[in-house]
Amino acid sequence: MAVVMVGSMAFDTIHTPTASRERVLGGACVYASIACSYFDRTHIVGVVGDDFKDENLKVLKDHKIDIGGVKRMAGKSFFWEGRYNADMKTRDTIKTELNVFEQFDPVMPESFKYVPYLFLANIDPDLQLKVLNSMQKLKFSMVDTMNLWISIKKEKLTEVFSKVDCVVLNDEEIRLFTGKDNILQGAKEIQAIGPRYVIIKKGEHGAALAAPGSYFSLPSYPVDSVVDPTGAGDSFGGAFIGYLSKANKTDVTSLKKAVAYGNTVASFTVEDFSVDRLKNLTRRDIDKRMKKIKKMVRF
Repeated sequence: MAVVMVGSMAFDTIHTPTASRERVLGGACVYASIACSYFDRTHIVGVVGDDFKDENLKVLKDHKIDIGGVKRMAGKSFFWEGRYNADMKTRDTIKTELNVFEQFDPVMPESFKYVPYLFLANIDPDLQLKVLNSMQKLKFSMVDTMNLWISIKKEKLTEVFSKVDCVVLNDEEIRLFTGKDNILQGAKEIQAIGPRYVIIKKGEHGAALAAPGSYFSLPSYPVDSVVDPTGAGDSFGGAFIGYLSKANKTDVTSLKKAVAYGNTVASFTVEDFSVDRLKNLTRRDIDKRMKKIKKMVRF
């Protein structure tokens, strides 16, 4: 099988309590596609500026990621600058420059429309709907979002949720969307809209899966030193849907395994800045750590 991903491609400037990196590769689609590529064929749709050089795209090409849906426009690429606080859990945005991403209008190459697995990363719900309506043979679709769209485009976002199989949110986003303090109640309310599954991202505490009649929670792999948390959630999403696509199964058991693989790959991402750790993995590395997680949660 194969996966199509739609989302941001960017440069990030990242400050942590111990170090900084200037204009490193970032964006949800970049993290997610590299993570996915360790499992199955990956096609991406995005937009970059003329400052996005061949060596930046080479990182994706080296992982055999199909960039046929990436459009280059005159101008600068999406840019984000942020500073992480001492706990490495919270961060403050210093600067966001949409640049060419402000004009992003995803156009699906004809061959992409027949790919069975789709990951809609965090973009405007109107664009997510456009992509969903263009797909011809979807077997499984999942969507990520953020507080901004919940606050200003909840009606459109609700429509997106009604058309996908899986929604990915963190605790705060579930509370904001549903008004429920209890996360499980909130997840059930979202399921009532249409998606069978809700993934609850819990950062350093792992992730949970709410499915019809069942609930599954898995801790993250304990990382000795978190260098840069940027992109961990996107890496989770990429590995999650990549595993499902390769297995070509979407039953609850397979989704549980996908959560475990998502946690595993995300744990590598945080060990270095940008995609530096993520891009240098092997499937052997991933499977070895996956076994450690499996051993860790048995009792």
